[in-house]
Amino acid sequence: MNPLRPAILAAAGSTRMKKAVTRIPVTAGVVRRFVAGETRDELVPVVRELLASGRMISVDFLGEYTTEQAMANAAVAEYVSLIDDLAALGDSLGEVPNVEVSVKLSALGQALGPDGPAIATENLHKLCVKAVESRVWVTVDAEDHTTTDETLETVRQLRHEFPWLAVAVQTYLRAAEDRCRDLTADSARIRLCKGAYQEPENVAYQRNADVDASYLRCLDVLMRGPGYPMVASHDPAMIEAALALSAENRRSPGDFEFQMLYGIRDAEQRHLVDDGHALRVYVPYGGQWYGYLMRRLAERPANLGFFLRALAERG
Repeated sequence: MNPLRPAILAAAGSTRMKKAVTRIPVTAGVVRRFVAGETRDELVPVVRELLASGRMISVDFLGEYTTEQAMANAAVAEYVSLIDDLAALGDSLGEVPNVEVSVKLSALGQALGPDGPAIATENLHKLCVKAVESRVWVTVDAEDHTTTDETLETVRQLRHEFPWLAVAVQTYLRAAEDRCRDLTADSARIRLCKGAYQEPENVAYQRNADVDASYLRCLDVLMRGPGYPMVASHDPAMIEAALALSAENRRSPGDFEFQMLYGIRDAEQRHLVDDGHALRVYVPYGGQWYGYLMRRLAERPANLGFFLRALAERG
């Protein structure tokens, strides 16, 4: 595990650190490596370029930590407009839409007291209805472990009406393999990722080797099951394992896909597409980029090095 990871993730929740980082004049230029902009007007050219390169996209409006009903309502309104914009850019002719939105239930009101989960479920339902009209898919992002059970329950409820609704599973959680078995048995779309939050040892693996082993076990479950695996990783070992398992289980590009983050391993993204594989780029935008950026820096020391070098060069 990256020895700096706990400190970086702690900084993600620090109001003082957030103020310090966001006030540095050069930060905005560095953030644009990982975030497509703060508005949809800034996002659209990025999406258009990615789609033109043969990649698919999943767009996340960065709006975590919703503490008021009005904030949840605003997030829903933004997603509705976002779905309209993506529908105009996407290709709806194939079986798998090349445009998708990713959403965190915390942004839709999940933490608004005892009624929060019901509020988030209702708001997600609104987005799914809109998505059906627009031929756009939706994936529910994973957050920290305290929200996992409520998130999975919401997805289970709505998949009866929207069977294409996807959810992310984080393999650093010790229960990940069981969750993959349950979800793939229901033919779900599952985004498999390693995880990006600071979690206690009793619920999450702490060593990289254990997280990787969990990822491989989960990947094997998904590739052998009836669901639609979405392999969200930049790790060459995980990508090679996915290629081998997909061949072994005779999965074509329409039966699974790779996913990578905007701004990371762009050459590898293009290489996979050139080789005929389906690849979707996770593209975040919005003003609440700080927490997202900190988690990206915590995941890979190379990201932190890039950020610090850019600050030094531009300062």
